[in-house]
Amino acid sequence: MKILGVDPGLYISGYGLVDWNNREPILIEAGIVKTRKDDKVERRLQYIYRSMLSLVNRMKPQAIALEKLYSHHRHPTTSYALGQARGLICLISAQLNIPLYEYPSTRIKKAVIGRGRASKEQLQKVIQQFLKIKDTPKYFDITDALAVAITHGHTLKGLG
Repeated sequence: MKILGVDPGLYISGYGLVDWNNREPILIEAGIVKTRKDDKVERRLQYIYRSMLSLVNRMKPQAIALEKLYSHHRHPTTSYALGQARGLICLISAQLNIPLYEYPSTRIKKAVIGRGRASKEQLQKVIQQFLKIKDTPKYFDITDALAVAITHGHTLKGLG
């Protein structure tokens, strides 16, 4: 099963496509969609939408997995911006009739690392080893996206 994990953001959205064969996930593709900080929000959202729609159409995933939205009272603007980008992924999922799955960050970390309070650096190392990625990804957004895809795969296999 091809699973697309997405770590949406208004500036950088990470994505990772893995194919679960009988035993383990195989990395197919991973990267980022990056907007220009000086563009207006509507232009950034348009760029994210068009880029992600193109990626999904090309990759043909059978499922899309996202981290559940978490809002902290000290950073409401961050949640608002994240929600806008996240909404685009949900829209693409609905438009293309691709099932969408959401997981809390603690469950993602627990499924990948074994404990729910791991750092981004720890998560990145484990993902890199698990998927046999030679070079450390430049952005945590990529490994976060891969982690949510792997979590969904573990859930399907009854390991999540």
